[in-house]
Amino acid sequence: MLSSKTLFSRAMKRKKRKKVSDRKIRSKPVSRDRNSVSEKSQIQKCNEDDNEFGFGLKSSAPSSNHGVQPLGNLYLASGTINTRNIGLGNIQILTDELVLDVLGFLDATHLGVLACVSKSFYVFANHEPLWRNLVLDNVKGGFLYNKTWKSTYLAAFYSSFDDSVVDISGLRVRDFYSDYLFQSWLCANLEMKPEWLERDNIIRRKRISVEEFVLNFEEPNKPVLLEGCLDNWVARKKWNRDYLIQLCDDVRFSVGPVDMKLEEFFLYSDQAREERPLYLFDPKFADKVPRLGSEYDVPEYFREDLFGVLGMERPDYRWIIIGPSGSGSSFHIDPNSTSAWNAVIQGSKKWVLFPPDVVPPGVHPSPDGAEVACPVSIIEWFMNFYAATKTWEKKPIECICKAGEVIFVPNGWWHLVINLEESIAITQNYVSRRNLLNVLDFLKRPNASMLVSGTKDRVNLYDKFKNAIDASLPGTIDQLARKAEEKAAEQKKLSFWDSVADSNAGAFKFSF
Repeated sequence: MLSSKTLFSRAMKRKKRKKVSDRKIRSKPVSRDRNSVSEKSQIQKCNEDDNEFGFGLKSSAPSSNHGVQPLGNLYLASGTINTRNIGLGNIQILTDELVLDVLGFLDATHLGVLACVSKSFYVFANHEPLWRNLVLDNVKGGFLYNKTWKSTYLAAFYSSFDDSVVDISGLRVRDFYSDYLFQSWLCANLEMKPEWLERDNIIRRKRISVEEFVLNFEEPNKPVLLEGCLDNWVARKKWNRDYLIQLCDDVRFSVGPVDMKLEEFFLYSDQAREERPLYLFDPKFADKVPRLGSEYDVPEYFREDLFGVLGMERPDYRWIIIGPSGSGSSFHIDPNSTSAWNAVIQGSKKWVLFPPDVVPPGVHPSPDGAEVACPVSIIEWFMNFYAATKTWEKKPIECICKAGEVIFVPNGWWHLVINLEESIAITQNYVSRRNLLNVLDFLKRPNASMLVSGTKDRVNLYDKFKNAIDASLPGTIDQLARKAEEKAAEQKKLSFWDSVADSNAGAFKFSF
């Protein structure tokens, strides 16, 4: 077993690489009964107090937080000592996040032993993300999710162990206060609040012409929600659980770091309640099951895709996306400076988008754009940062994209997506003439090898792409460059006249 000094050193190194969590509990403390209260009654109490605390729990939420309460409750319980500190002994000075980082280096056996040391270590050693990592790292694909990640691990490696005699919620520990652990549980079980869903300020269009789309949205780089694009899709009529399971049979799809059959994934998604639910996101789905690729059509607005000149060497560009309620993608900018479209076949998704010049609150990209630090989960971002956007001069574009609708995501836009229910979608990234120069500039950045994604050859993608464009569409790059220079010159000229003319009075002004 690794020494405590080695574990601590490794945890500190890993912490520097981890995304910022920014965990803060801002709700009022939950009233606490000094006598042992059942987990079920605690959930009922929380649901009764929805209006007071501003949140509601999912009706199917399992209560596996072992009685952990927000730290604010400690200040209402006079004379109470935090069990968390007593049970941790000398390492109580470490933050909860760092304690979990250290425990993340232990295997299942050592976690099980540590859980017997004290009530405090019991709570930490049973933290679900620790067991999730053990399953995903050791079982790989092919596991059958069983209520919790710990139970799933036991079923995979100790099949003779009967965990049915053990309550899923485990032991309840009194007087244990931790904002970090409580919010982790809360984010896994929280319903989306109505005020997070009510803003819908995206432009919507139905059956517009390609010319109108290019002029009003693609060229000015503005999001738009398009209706009616999926009306003739076979996928729109057929794609549901039963059909996909039967069609795909034993084919395994990419689900985070593992590969799973659809039947296995749906078994997981029916039971899982966690901060960051696994998300099926497979770029090779049409190669694995060609029929999937033939049952949808690229909407006419996005059919010019210049990365196609690379043939088999093009970066990953299309994905089938399936996820339970609460799954999704935290804030990011799409790869390789491409634009994208996302079509919802079943379910619905909440979108929040910020223009390229506005970094979302709580998001901290590195100067070179290679890394992005942000809250642990999507729900956490809504809890702690969404309200701040209401006072911003440049408010985000928001919408709920429902089944049958397509959203256009322009290049460079920050966006967050969360599934409001189990959802099935298709998304593709593409390069058109309107965005070709941006992509070429991105691919030739000094640190492009760190930024480029979806291809094995990150170093030579720029040369390969440029040469292929020159061979397939000779003169196109030069022509687009001239137009860009002319446009920039025109804008500069307008900017000068704006500086010397009083736009309100319609007369010149002298400011030099």
